[in-house]
Amino acid sequence: MVLSGSQLVSVRCHLVNVQGGPTIILGIDPGTTIMGYGVVRAWSRNRVELLEMGALHLAKVKDPALKLRRIHDRCAGLIEAHAPDHFAVEAPFFGKNVQSMLKLGRAQGVALAAALVRDVPVAEYAPRRVKQAITGSGAASKEQVAGMVQRTLNIPDADMPRHLDATDGLAVALCHLYEMGTPTLGGKGGGWAAFVRENPGRTR
Repeated sequence: MVLSGSQLVSVRCHLVNVQGGPTIILGIDPGTTIMGYGVVRAWSRNRVELLEMGALHLAKVKDPALKLRRIHDRCAGLIEAHAPDHFAVEAPFFGKNVQSMLKLGRAQGVALAAALVRDVPVAEYAPRRVKQAITGSGAASKEQVAGMVQRTLNIPDADMPRHLDATDGLAVALCHLYEMGTPTLGGKGGGWAAFVRENPGRTR
């Protein structure tokens, strides 16, 4: 274990038990202040191993363009290090603060670009879908998500990160793993369509 500091078409995947080897999934919780990430190796939805988790801290970086470059470079480095079979990212939360939404959208975009240029299949999930997949409740807190991720991956208390953005990244990876277990991934993926389904009345 290593501990370290628009809508896209979701990929159709029907097999989690991979013939000849496991599946590696990189999950990203994008942010322009902290970007959480997690990498897991899965033989099935019930047999999952933690490979890496961490958070990229960008609060001291004042240039918005440089922040995006750092996000892209970190994602590219994780892809080069782990050669993931799938790249999953949490979609920006569509709230009332337009500036925050745009910043998160840019962060998500450069993260996805790092995967797309390397031909890694990508998928995106609305925040509520990630929480629902991990805890059974779309309104779960970050602490509840972190607790379930810890139990799922058997992470010792001493190895749990101080910032929960890292476990949020792992939650995105696990969410994708669970979605891969259903034949409806392509039709039920995240992004804008999922947001509209899960937030009726907020898109008027």
